[in-house]
Amino acid sequence: MITISDISARIAGRLLLDHASVSLPSGTKAGLVGRNGAGKSTLFRVITGDLGAESGTISIPKNARMGQVKQEAPGTEDSLITIVLSADKERAALLAEAETATDPHRIAEIQMRLVDIDAHSAEARAASILSGLGFDQEAQARPASSFSGGWRMRVALASVLFTEPDLLLLDEPTNYLDLEGTMWLEDYIRRYPHTVIIISHDRDLLNNAVNSIVHLDQKKLTFYRGNYDQFERQKAEADELQMKAKAKNDAARKHLQSFIDRFKAKASKAKQAQSRVKALERMGTVAAVIEDHVQPITFPEPEKQPASPIVAVSGGAVGYEPGKPILKGLNLRIDNDDRIALLGSNGNGKSTFAKFISGRLAAESGEVRLAPGLKIGFFAQHQLDDLVPNETPVEHVRRLMPTEPEAKVRSRVAQMGLATEKMATAAKDLSGGEKARLLMGLAAFYAPNLLILDEPTNHLDIDSRRALIEALNDYDGAVILISHDRHLIEATVDRLWLVNNGTVTSFDGDMEEYRDLIVASGKKKDDEKQRQSEDQSSKADQRKLNADKRASLAPLKKKINEIESLTGKLEKMIQALDAELADPALYEKAPAKAAEKAKQRGEAAAKLAAAEEQWLELSAEYEEAMAS
Repeated sequence: MITISDISARIAGRLLLDHASVSLPSGTKAGLVGRNGAGKSTLFRVITGDLGAESGTISIPKNARMGQVKQEAPGTEDSLITIVLSADKERAALLAEAETATDPHRIAEIQMRLVDIDAHSAEARAASILSGLGFDQEAQARPASSFSGGWRMRVALASVLFTEPDLLLLDEPTNYLDLEGTMWLEDYIRRYPHTVIIISHDRDLLNNAVNSIVHLDQKKLTFYRGNYDQFERQKAEADELQMKAKAKNDAARKHLQSFIDRFKAKASKAKQAQSRVKALERMGTVAAVIEDHVQPITFPEPEKQPASPIVAVSGGAVGYEPGKPILKGLNLRIDNDDRIALLGSNGNGKSTFAKFISGRLAAESGEVRLAPGLKIGFFAQHQLDDLVPNETPVEHVRRLMPTEPEAKVRSRVAQMGLATEKMATAAKDLSGGEKARLLMGLAAFYAPNLLILDEPTNHLDIDSRRALIEALNDYDGAVILISHDRHLIEATVDRLWLVNNGTVTSFDGDMEEYRDLIVASGKKKDDEKQRQSEDQSSKADQRKLNADKRASLAPLKKKINEIESLTGKLEKMIQALDAELADPALYEKAPAKAAEKAKQRGEAAAKLAAAEEQWLELSAEYEEAMAS
């Protein structure tokens, strides 16, 4: 049992935890969630003792081993397998002592302890963890210094997983992982035999790997049993009950206060008035539900959508050195309504392909045809460093519209999802999520027909990721997405391309099938080998047939999209009317208005039902035509 009692903590004078308490049973897999900047990492520092608390205590079982990923990635000349094995200090010390010990009793004790900690299978366990995180046998033997910072952070993660601490603390571990590594980690955490607390904004990880959620909100901690979806439902129900309780409490207090105000000056009623004053004091108040507003993200709509295909590649090859292509044999097309996710482990060429399609890398061979007037927007995490540190978001945008008035410039910044108070903040002082919003807005500034996003979610919390999903689904252009966030992929794309074995091919299954392949095999190459045995020419013919079908069905698809937009507007209208009609005061003060609102609600519901029925009919027609 881990017990956090009455903890208060500050960072730079800012109170982040205010008498917060929570208890976690042993073996709990808990997701620690909350808005960016709420204090989740601060809580970790208090738990580990790296930051002192102003008040309160943290109780952890005696002799419990605690582990978290080191902030600095290993960069020595030691091999990866050696670094991971050395993380188990006790094993390393026992093996060293075994080499020099002469006392028979001590030698026996050492060997018994080595058996107890399963030391003799350590190398196999370390290799398995490294393999799951994307390092093959050859890579495991290479020195850490030969890898980039992101890959070395994976080694740091492997090291802490190998030590198997009693309390495992993970702070955004998927930021350095690809989709395949994220899936492996999800499975590993689910099977982990001890207590885990993980800070993450990856919805699938929080749904599949944890059995409870700790919510940090308004400087307090609240424990919920279940995964993230269950937490959202429980919280919504609790918020609704609290709002009803507050409304009831406010009405009762108002009634008592009215009596007090009316009769406190009358001698005949003074006793009753005084009684109600005491009742009012005893009643107390119910706190309001405080809803944090998440700034929406908006991508400008393309002024004119070019005819499909907007990109066509035949026999393409691309790389960074002449004669050494990273990808080759590229035969593909991208249509103006495509939503494509690139699958494949890091290092296979996803980012290379994105740069190739965006025009940042020229083709070494083959033919690349772009639709006339095609505009492409490109976002990648490494571009965060391209922001001018001392310039504000307004100054970044003003450079792109120098003749426009201040109001228009600020309006464009607002569309990027940056709050008014952040518009005058220097880029270096923005959070990672705010920088990502600004950079995505700059990438899409000229209303591209094709938007390419390479890991856009690394610094976004769950609510901001939801805003990104809504923005992508509202966007009318084509999208190419690289992400380790499976929920984002499933919610926004309809085509999957696998980048593997030096080329790009279509993946015909869904994300669940892809996950099953990764988890079952433990490596990604099996699926690609099977794919290579298929008749490539027939696949090319099938892609062309599917593309032709989409082109011929474009008017029908447009009508379906229009109906989807209409249903969304009607649903929002009904929600707004329901909120007004739920107010009892409306019926007392304006019964005629209430009746009119009820009528409007009924008409909107009827229109919504008709629109949904038409959507079902047209969608069935579209799917039947595509399947034929």
